[in-house]
Amino acid sequence: MRDNTTAKEQMLKKIRKALLEKRENPYPNLEELPLYKENNEELEVLFAEQLTAVSGNFIFCEDGIDFIENMLQLADRFKWRKIYCWEPELQDFLARYEFPFYQTDKAFEQAEAGITMCEALIARNGSIMVTNESAAGRRLSIFPHHHIVIARSSQLVLDLKDGFQLIKNKYGSQIPSMICTITGPSRTADIEKTLVLGAHGPKELFVFLIDDFS
Repeated sequence: MRDNTTAKEQMLKKIRKALLEKRENPYPNLEELPLYKENNEELEVLFAEQLTAVSGNFIFCEDGIDFIENMLQLADRFKWRKIYCWEPELQDFLARYEFPFYQTDKAFEQAEAGITMCEALIARNGSIMVTNESAAGRRLSIFPHHHIVIARSSQLVLDLKDGFQLIKNKYGSQIPSMICTITGPSRTADIEKTLVLGAHGPKELFVFLIDDFS
């Protein structure tokens, strides 16, 4: 017997049959699936690995003296003459060791390096969490060719959710209006899919994790 049903009717029949059949949900419950594998590494090691993977530089320092020694080596290596720092806590810290820096934005267009703090370091992806509450503002982490971040060991956490918890604990109900993460130096591959660092911001990122920062 010849089947006179049209292609449209056949398609609708298949759809009705599929809807009537009892099938398992083809969409997994993503909330119950782990996004990342369980981490068994120390957070410092994981962060260093992930930051290096995105072309960042990680330096662990035991104390302020260790930090200054490393900074002097970097300043000599890159021939820095105009280093800017606008956060009072960092200014006091650098002044204690008589490290030269600019406290204002005088001749800022010639800035070679900017030193800032952060809210948290995210070990899982090697990112730096910052907010608009920083006295450094956005200019200091975007304009100079070299961005230097100083963080305490207590600011190193595993995941983004842990970073947000640090911010919540710090600011309470007055959560900053801008929260973002920095993952490696500025980069683009817009032109012929060739990766270029420093296209829209710093071409070098240095993260100093200081164990005893006081």
